[in-house]
Amino acid sequence: MNDNAQDNLSVALFSEIFMADQMARVKLARVLPKGMELSHFSVLNHLSKSKQEKTPGQLARVFHVTRGAMTNTVNKLAWAGYVHIRPDWDDARRKFVAISPAGRRACDEAFQVIADAVSGMVEDIGSDKVRAALPVLREIRLRLGEED
Repeated sequence: MNDNAQDNLSVALFSEIFMADQMARVKLARVLPKGMELSHFSVLNHLSKSKQEKTPGQLARVFHVTRGAMTNTVNKLAWAGYVHIRPDWDDARRKFVAISPAGRRACDEAFQVIADAVSGMVEDIGSDKVRAALPVLREIRLRLGEED
């Protein structure tokens, strides 16, 4: 494949990924429970799956955001009662964040709403096509993550 065709393919691929990302965010933001943002759901989902406390710094690295941005998100989640924040008993400068029972319920409810919103699309496209696309998308994500 010549350089021009390769460049066009690269641009087309990333254009589709960016547009799909934007449209997915808009669609999901509409169906999340009132007051919950996609960033809130993402943090709750991560804490729920990891089953362990994390520092705001660790969460910031996982989500590729600044510590300040993550602290803001964590504070909003704490205010809503979705996470508990406690000091690190060994280093008072550091804090630990854990999902609360209310946060777990909110995450589960949001996950169900998201699954309902996406499942129809997967059914329309076809499970085989979606399953075939996943390894390519996963490899792209992993390679993009290597550059950090």
